Amino acid sequence: MSPQRNRVTPTGEIEAFPLRGAWTGNRGVIHRGREIVRFHAGDLWITCALEFKGRWREQWLPNRWTHLYFHDEAVSFAAGHRPCGECRRASYVAYRDAWADAVGHRPSATEMNRQLHGERIIRGTHTRRFHDLPWAGLPDGTFVLVDALPALVVDGSLALWTRAGYLGRKRRPTAGTATVITPPSTVTVLRAGYPVQVDESARH
Repeated sequence: MSPQRNRVTPTGEIEAFPLRGAWTGNRGVIHRGREIVRFHAGDLWITCALEFKGRWREQWLPNRWTHLYFHDEAVSFAAGHRPCGECRRASYVAYRDAWADAVGHRPSATEMNRQLHGERIIRGTHTRRFHDLPWAGLPDGTFVLVDALPALVVDGSLALWTRAGYLGRKRRPTAGTATVITPPSTVTVLRAGYPVQVDESARH
């Protein structure tokens, strides 16, 4: 059976490729039939557990949120999603509290959604925003563009991401400016110590 178009790349594109997802999530109702017809349906972009309290729901149901899948949590963060506050409550609280450590107050879910949306999308378009940040200080779990391809900062180097998974490593620069895919607020959360899940293949 051919892969369905519900896998998400680090840059947030929704495509069809065989790579399995460790997480699901959504951006609202963005399908018609079995086709993706919108990039998003609002500023609530979340990452969910594949299983939660034995619940199961058929995919592609009319007028119900569209299931999306992410290779690992670092990919979901780069795409612009945050942990779900229901099925991933502990992760949501850890993310929110790390955010609070950086800004000095505890944000609401609405505040985080609004901030992330402004960082991931050029206003008035569906075009992804990237951010120029110093290489120095980029925490593990951050995605950057290297030669126009996504790469993950991990264990002092860069793991190259492909639609078949992490394949290959490159040296991480120590000076200059990186083109960062992961929204800056999430980079701050990672820097504050949020324990992002990364597929083990990125480390080998």
